Parts: sequence; structure tokens; C-alpha cells
Amino acid sequence: MKKAFNTTGTCIPSMHYMVDIKDKLDNIENMIDKGNYFLINRPRQYGKTTTIYLLKNKLKSKYLVLSCSFEGLGSETFKDEKTFSNRIIKLMAKSIKLTNKDIASRLMELSKEVNDLADLSDMITDFIEEVDQEVVLFIDEVDKASNNQMFLNFLGVLRSKFLLRQQEEDYTFHSVILAGVYDIKNLKLKLRPNEEIKLNSPWNIAVDFNLDMSFNKKEIESMLIEYCRENKLSMDTDTLSKELYYYTNGYPFLVSRLCQIIDENILDNTKSAWDEYAIQRAVKYILREKNTLFDDLIKNLENNSELYNLVRKIVLDGYRISFNRANSIIDLGFVCGIFTEEDYVVKLDNRIYEQFIYDYLISKIEVKSEQMSMYNYKNNFIEGKKLNLNKVIEKFQQFMKEQYSFIDSKFIEREGRLLFLAFLKPIINGVGFDFKEVQVSQEKRLDVVITYNKEKYIIELKIWRGEKYHEEGIKQLVDYLDIHGLDKGYMVVYNFNKSKEYKKENIIVDGKEIFIVYV
Repeated sequence: MKKAFNTTGTCIPSMHYMVDIKDKLDNIENMIDKGNYFLINRPRQYGKTTTIYLLKNKLKSKYLVLSCSFEGLGSETFKDEKTFSNRIIKLMAKSIKLTNKDIASRLMELSKEVNDLADLSDMITDFIEEVDQEVVLFIDEVDKASNNQMFLNFLGVLRSKFLLRQQEEDYTFHSVILAGVYDIKNLKLKLRPNEEIKLNSPWNIAVDFNLDMSFNKKEIESMLIEYCRENKLSMDTDTLSKELYYYTNGYPFLVSRLCQIIDENILDNTKSAWDEYAIQRAVKYILREKNTLFDDLIKNLENNSELYNLVRKIVLDGYRISFNRANSIIDLGFVCGIFTEEDYVVKLDNRIYEQFIYDYLISKIEVKSEQMSMYNYKNNFIEGKKLNLNKVIEKFQQFMKEQYSFIDSKFIEREGRLLFLAFLKPIINGVGFDFKEVQVSQEKRLDVVITYNKEKYIIELKIWRGEKYHEEGIKQLVDYLDIHGLDKGYMVVYNFNKSKEYKKENIIVDGKEIFIVYV
């Protein structure tokens, strides 16, 4: 059977093209060998389940590996200690039934004497004492139970046994690994309904899990090399892996999904060689689709206005804020995979997220601005297969003058650049796409890189802050054009002075042509 790229469920090496994460598995195995208890908490669709699957297979040669998952367990599981304890044991037995029926049967036999969590603790002691191997326990999807007192009490049992084992007074699991999105190390434990919450978390025995589970360029390339080998193709895997990393920042689902789109949708399973343009087309494709990752992203933003506003300031205005997870909003964004840290500053995790959020904000502007469609009719700006960007920004200038000259300048400062992006979107849709590069400086530039039919265009959006900053902005645009190997750039300058005029100019700086309009 031919392999395929997989973005749903567990990735299986014999069935799917996979990134080589051997180094990551070795690092986690080292933590387990030390007897550590820890939590693998990463955002949704970050490869946690696949990592655990590969890790369990890797560990089976030297440990007895048991596992259970709270995925799909109903509320009935938590109704009392006996029901909960027996369900946990049955899940552990089921996880090993196919490979070790004797162990599975023994677990089920021991479970008959379990009526509460105290009995479960004794059963674990008896079971560990009987087997001739150290036992490792994996518990997946802990978010499904993390707000349940019964589950917290269960963690309290594991914590107590861990501490007693250190004092050589009990037998328990060699290592326990939890997996979920949220960090439950700080959850508090309440032993009885009428008792105050204890300050000690039931999982404060866990060591920090600091392993970077995103894919680096080398790891991404390992999957492309496997794809080439499987399909007898020759591709520039080094360049392609860098391009995939550029857009995804190594977010596992996004890497795999872009590859899947290229293979199955863009190349229609023809198994042809890829190029950078194929990746760009895949980016356009994924930004138009509805998937669970994007659904979660929007849900997290819409359910928390503080997070929404902070994300908006960062992606649209180049807002700089120090990365500090003690700030609950920053921490929430980090846990959900929206934020990352770069040079001690909060950044959007990846360019696809940034673009998706832009598109989402743009759609809101488009709904509000009914007059825009009278100005940005696509056919007015396309000449052959090229985009006449001079005409586009001149028409945008006319639109702003006729429709927004009377609007409060604070609104324009806040929404002006988003209005331009909304104006641009219908013109390039279907053929081109645009990516934003926020340049953080005192004039808060926003560079828009447009690709249209393989042609590249760069527009700088900036607010007028005086002649000095304007000249610096032009020089920075010239430098940016050099980086991209382009001879012409564009600039839209928002001027809020009452005496401003809606003018345009074409200048030559260091051999680069710059077309500027003022709005």
C-alpha cells in the first residue's frame, strides 16, 4: 500500500509519510529512564498522540507500558470512586490485551477487589510488586477530565505514591506521562466537597517538559526525502523544507497539511516534483478551507476579548509586548498555540496564523464597508496576467478620499491599513495572495508582499510621522526590495494632518523606483 500524508488521528510509519523525530523521542525516553513524572502539554494537533504512540513502541523492549485515555469517556465514569477506579483499570488492561493477555487478565482480576481510590492505590502497589518489569503509565487527553474532582483525587493518589516511593515505603509506576493541551501542574486539590482547596497541586511532583515539539527544517526535510524515495522523485528538499518552515514555523499539523494539499489536491496524486510555487498555492488553499485547527483558533479569540484585542494589536499594528507567561492572557495565547516567543517579545506563532487572522479581520471590514465594491472591481486592475498595482493604490486613494475623508482620524489610524488589505483582497483572490511583514519601528510600518502569477510586489503601509521618519521608511523599503531582488516598490502613506493633500509621486532612490500615494 502506498503511503500518504496524514492529518487526522495517529500517524503510522508503515502507512504515512512522517517526520523523523528520533531525537525528540530519545530526549523523552531519557526523562522516563530517570523516573520522571511529567506532562506533555502542547496545542491541539501538535503531534502529541503520534509522539506517544511512537514512544510506547520504543519503550516496550525495556518497560511494561500501560496507557489510558479520557477521550470519549462519559460523565458516568466519574460518578463515584468505584466506577472511576474500575474504568481506569479496564483501560490499562485493554491497552496491553493484544500483546500480553496474561498481564491484562491479572489487572482485571485485581480490579474485582477495588471499591474506591484507596483500594486502587493498594492494587497498584500489589501489581507493581508482582511484575518483573518497571511499569510506565501514559494518560492521554487529560483536558477532558482536568476539571473533575475525581480525576484530581486520582492524581493525588499517584502523587502520594510517588513521594512514598522516594522514601522506599511503596511501589508505584516508574514514570507517569500525562498528555493534553493545558498545563495541569497548577491545578489545586480538594479532598472533600466541603474542604478548602489545598495549595499543593496533585501534580506538582512533575518535572518541566521543555522539549520543542515543533518541526525544524531538518526534520521537515526528512519527510520530503522519504516522499521522494517512495515515489522515485528528485526535488530540492532543502529549499522546500525551508519554505514550509517559513510559513508554518514547524507547527506539525500545518506542515503535514500543506504537504497533503500539494500531493493530493494541487498535483492530484500524480507524484510529480514540487517547487516553491506549489507550496505557495498550498498556503492559499489552506487559508480558504475550514478545519478544526482554524475553528479552535477563532473560538479562542472570540471567547476572550482581551486575547482578541492583544492579537489584533500585534498582527496589525506591530504592537510589542514582553513575553511573560505570568500574564494570564499571554499564557493563554501560548498554551493555545497562538503566541510564541522571539527575542523575549510576543509574536504570532506562524505566518499562516497571522494571515488567517488578517483574512478574518478583513472579512469583518468587508461586511461593514458596502461602498468598497464600487471601487475595487478586479478587471480594472489586471493587464494580461499582470497586476497594475499603480492603478490599485490610486483607486484606493480615491476610495479613501470620497468615502472616509470625513471619518474621525482615530478610526482611520486604527482601521486604515486593514481597509487597504480588504480593498486588495478581491482583486488578487484566486490568482495571487498577500503576506504581511510587520516592521516594528517608531513609524510602525507594515510591508505587504503580494505574489500574483509568480510576480512579486511589495507595498509599504505607514503612518506619516514627519519627514525624517518618512525618509527612513523609504530607505528601509529600498533595502527590503534588495532582499527580494525587486526594482520597484510601492508605498501608501496615511497622513492625518488637516492640511494634507491627496497626492501621488514617483521617485527613484538608489536605482529603485518607488510609487507613493498619500491618503
